[in-house]
Amino acid sequence: MIDILLVEDDITLAMGIEYSLKNEGYQVDIAGTLIDGKDLVDRKNYDLILLDIMLPDGSGYELCRHIRKHKLTPIIFLTAQDEEVNVVMGLDIGGDDYITKPFRIRELISRIKAVLRRTSNFRKENILISNEIKLNILESKAYVKGKPIQLTPSEYKLLNFLMRNPRHALSRARILENLWDIDGDFVDDNSLSVYIRRLREKIEKDPSNPQYIKTIRGIGYMWNWDVRR
Repeated sequence: MIDILLVEDDITLAMGIEYSLKNEGYQVDIAGTLIDGKDLVDRKNYDLILLDIMLPDGSGYELCRHIRKHKLTPIIFLTAQDEEVNVVMGLDIGGDDYITKPFRIRELISRIKAVLRRTSNFRKENILISNEIKLNILESKAYVKGKPIQLTPSEYKLLNFLMRNPRHALSRARILENLWDIDGDFVDDNSLSVYIRRLREKIEKDPSNPQYIKTIRGIGYMWNWDVRR
């Protein structure tokens, strides 16, 4: 059975979500505060976390950062704040998707299934090696010439996706859909370009003349080396 942690201080909303998810066959635990959420996360391994951004004793971002120090558990943000800065921040610190309140429960369930499917596919192999680049899936760490490099969660997911699809021209839309499963209203081509630039600066010998991440004009990007799994 899939175990889901719901961190939401609106009791009425939380109970409604819990009821609907249990009818779908999910097991659901509820935390109404940041402290309770941290306690449950530290004591139990969940398959997915639904995380409200505005909590009475802190921010959902803080809990997300806490989780990402130790675990890869998929996180979907529940937010009434639909400004671009909040969405991008949530994804950049490790969120896998977001849904803006008010939402239909069927839409939430669809997002949950999509995120679980996507993150499951990301973890099928333990190690990916491409020339001087090594990705350790279990540890969520990347190495260049045997030395670890510091990646943000979004940069790590981007590198993971590119290395799983070597020698294939990937459209910007496909990359965004597979990484964040959103419609592009906030994390758009410009945001993706920023992530690509940051990643190149960390893995390429000469970021201005990249050998790993090639730009395919009019399409998107391509991982330009073979990958051993």
